[in-house]
Amino acid sequence: MQAPAVGGVSAPRGNGKTIRLPQGASLTDFAEKIGANPASLVAIMMHLGKMVTATQSVDPDDLQALGLELDFDVQVVSPEDEDRELLESFDIEYGEDEGGEENLLPRPPVVTVMGHVDHGKTKLLDAVRSANVQAGEAGGITQHIGAYQVETEVDGEDRKITFIDTPGHEAFTAMRARGADTTDLVVLVVAADDGVKPQTTEAIDHATAAGVPIVVAVNKIDVEGADPNRVRAQLTEYGLVAEEFGGSTIFVDVSAKQRENIDGLLEAIILTADAELDLKANPDMPAQGSAIEAHLDKGRGAVATVLVQRGTLRVGDSIVCGVANGRVRAMLDENGNNVTEAGPSRPVMVLGLAAVPGAGDNFLVVDDDRVARQIADKRVARKRNAELLKSRKSNSLEELFKDFQEGKREELLLILKGDVSGSVEALEDSLLKIDVGDEVSLRIIRRGVGAITQDDVNLSLASEEGAVILGFNVRPERNAQELADREGVDIRYYSIIYQAIEEIEAALKGMLKPEFEEVQLGTAEVREIFKVPRIGNVAGSMVTSGIIQRNAKARLVRDGVVVADNLTVSSLRRFKDDATEVREGFECGIGVGYNDIKLGDVIECFEMREKPRT
Repeated sequence: MQAPAVGGVSAPRGNGKTIRLPQGASLTDFAEKIGANPASLVAIMMHLGKMVTATQSVDPDDLQALGLELDFDVQVVSPEDEDRELLESFDIEYGEDEGGEENLLPRPPVVTVMGHVDHGKTKLLDAVRSANVQAGEAGGITQHIGAYQVETEVDGEDRKITFIDTPGHEAFTAMRARGADTTDLVVLVVAADDGVKPQTTEAIDHATAAGVPIVVAVNKIDVEGADPNRVRAQLTEYGLVAEEFGGSTIFVDVSAKQRENIDGLLEAIILTADAELDLKANPDMPAQGSAIEAHLDKGRGAVATVLVQRGTLRVGDSIVCGVANGRVRAMLDENGNNVTEAGPSRPVMVLGLAAVPGAGDNFLVVDDDRVARQIADKRVARKRNAELLKSRKSNSLEELFKDFQEGKREELLLILKGDVSGSVEALEDSLLKIDVGDEVSLRIIRRGVGAITQDDVNLSLASEEGAVILGFNVRPERNAQELADREGVDIRYYSIIYQAIEEIEAALKGMLKPEFEEVQLGTAEVREIFKVPRIGNVAGSMVTSGIIQRNAKARLVRDGVVVADNLTVSSLRRFKDDATEVREGFECGIGVGYNDIKLGDVIECFEMREKPRT
């Protein structure tokens, strides 16, 4: 049934029918669903005041507006729902153990270490696993996520604990939040000499939101001024009441530097996990879990650190992880040793993926390489559509008209590339929080891991205003560098996230239109009026304050009222000589190109100076 003409164009009528479209869908996708001509939908969008081409990714709000116009109930499927439907089409259920209670076996707890910067999280992990992570980090700040499994003895029984190390600065909030989502228990590190700090409370919020128990490690008890009891008292305000105070939270006093009472901390983790959690998983099923970290290794290709959450991952398994797929060629543990299989709660480094997955992407083992490739290809297409949607603005006719009237709104487009996905995610999260007002905005149209490629440079060239490429611990491929140099694409390189944040913030402020303020230079009182041929009236004046400058802006004030504005000091003389400026207390002749001057008038001289933007 054809709808009545909309703006002179007819299209099928939906009569309330529901249509499901993925994010980043185009008008062509919409037209295929309803059996319409894409050109007719383009015309209807113009009638609705939107300039959209048939193949361009359309904003979800615009898709729903078009649906209302044609009486269709348009549901834009979220990436999560779309992914779940994709897996269901292959008869895969992600996130659930197969079988019944009898198939579930105990698994080690997964622990995330959190706390304020410089409170000793990395040192504590060093003490736990006797390896120095921090030495290789830029600026001594943990910028990558790692996962490690350690063994301890509790009540004569060998027990294992998996640690996830999350970076410690507030810029990495997103990474820390994701760490809490994949964890069973949080170790909150608080320095005994420093007490509760902003990031300490931030970590408590993340752990509470994830619904996981907390063990508090009071670190630096060997430092002068250490007061573990003060930490206990401070944390009671946040609902963490120590057992000795009648609460249920275990506090353990440790010294990571002196490696003191580390065994006590590990025992507290096991006791808390046993008391509050029932940690079980089915090891006899195809493996599923999450990518903790991923990067591109020059010799080994795409390398991902994954945490197996259920099932057992084996060498030779066909695996799909986010947009990456492949066959597990080899697995390494935290010490670099080869392992053939990894059960629940086991973190391993996986080699054999065709691309670099994102930190936090789920992974799963499928029947064969073909299925893995099909799932990955569909995810890649969805990601590409999302990037296209980000790289274009859907301008309404009113917005275009407004841009012409007021001058185009400034926008900075960015492409982020980094050595590991966690750092890229943290950098993106921090950059999007930069706020310099409504005049300028920032949009990230692509983020990825690995060297800057020719495709990244081409995307920058294809974007509306030319995107700036940010490389975090990465460099461009040779062809990409040549193309960037030839086309003038701006590529910036960083090794510490905070430098990138500061420079981008400065760049955004630099894009702001300059603001000017009026600065008064001086005033002069008219004492006599001279008529000069071909020039007009010249005011014989006494400079009463400041200075009067030739070519400066001026206004004429009479009895406190501005008589003439937007004047210019076109001539300035001292007696018979031309002058560039005359100071307070001196007489001069001033010509401002205005003849209606009277005795007693005041000539104000001023200039417009640019205000620094803060």
